[in-house]
This record gives sequence, C-alpha cells and structure tokens, in this order.
Amino acid sequence: MRPDLYISADVETDGPVPGKHSLLSFGLSVAARFDGRRMTPSDPETKTFYCELRPVFDEVDPDALAVSGLDRAKLLANGTAPVEGMGAAASWVLDVAGDDRPVMVAFPLAFDWLWLQWYFLRFSPSGSPFSFSSCLDMKTLFWARQGSPLDGAGMGELPPDLRPTRRHTHNALDDAIEQAELFVRLWPQH
Repeated sequence: MRPDLYISADVETDGPVPGKHSLLSFGLSVAARFDGRRMTPSDPETKTFYCELRPVFDEVDPDALAVSGLDRAKLLANGTAPVEGMGAAASWVLDVAGDDRPVMVAFPLAFDWLWLQWYFLRFSPSGSPFSFSSCLDMKTLFWARQGSPLDGAGMGELPPDLRPTRRHTHNALDDAIEQAELFVRLWPQH
C-alpha cells in the first residue's frame, strides 16, 4: 500500500454547476502524509498551488460571484487558460505526491471535488491526478466525531479545539491552507 498524501482543496466559482458556470480560482495545499501507522502534518503554507482561470461559460450567478470577490472581467482578459491551469495543477499534485497516493480533502468535499474533478477531466491533458475517487470529506470526519445530525456538522459548529487559527477569507489558497490545518485537527488520535 502506498502512503496517502492529503491535499486540501478550495475553489471559487461564478455559480453552482460546472459545465454551466465557470471555475474562477482554486487553491491546493499539502496538509499531511499518512503511512498507515503515523500521520505527519505538513506546514500548509509550504507546498501550495494557486490559479485564477479564464471563465469559459457565459452564465453567472451574481451571488456566487460576489462571494469570491474576484473580478470576472479581469479574469476574462488575463486569467489562465483552463487547459494550461489544470495541466499545471495536475503536474504539481503528482510532483508533490511522488510515490504517495494524492488524496483530495475539503470541507465540504462535495462542492470542491465536483468542480476540480470536472475541470481536471475536461481540461487537463493528463486527466485527474486524484483518479476517480481519491478523496476524503472533512465534513464527514467532523460529523462522525460530533455524533450529531448533519445539520450540526458545519464549520460554525466546530468546537474551539478544532477551529483553525487561520481566517476563512474566500481566497481559494487562503481557504485551502486554513482547511489543511483543520484536517490535521480532525484526524483521529490513536
């Protein structure tokens, strides 16, 4: 068995649905490595990847766009082409993972995985570095630990000992780094 390399991911979009709306930015941060016995946290600010993409679809949800604070007109003019950005991200993931298995982690994973997997499969020449299912949902980890209905497992319900010290800014890289810290705190202690 290969060790896992956990890579925290966060995305900012201009709507809820890939293929109809556009991925505007994403951040990746190495959170930790697990060899089956020991989890070794990484400094989440050390190994990171960030990209702002050129929008590819015309439909925009103004509320979703407002969350990111990104200027869509500037991205249309100066954003990275999705083929270039997703190809570079896939190469980065495989490079930092080396012989380890790259595993995407996010809170909640469902949204970030949907976007990144769709964009990797659509635009990266090498496909997805996370294969078809190499992912782990932090919200599920918290939910299982919390022992509450899913409504009680949001970021707002995190107890003080689990809360990251970094702020949630809606910059995809800042938030990937913040969530990398959270992932380490959520890891089951043996």
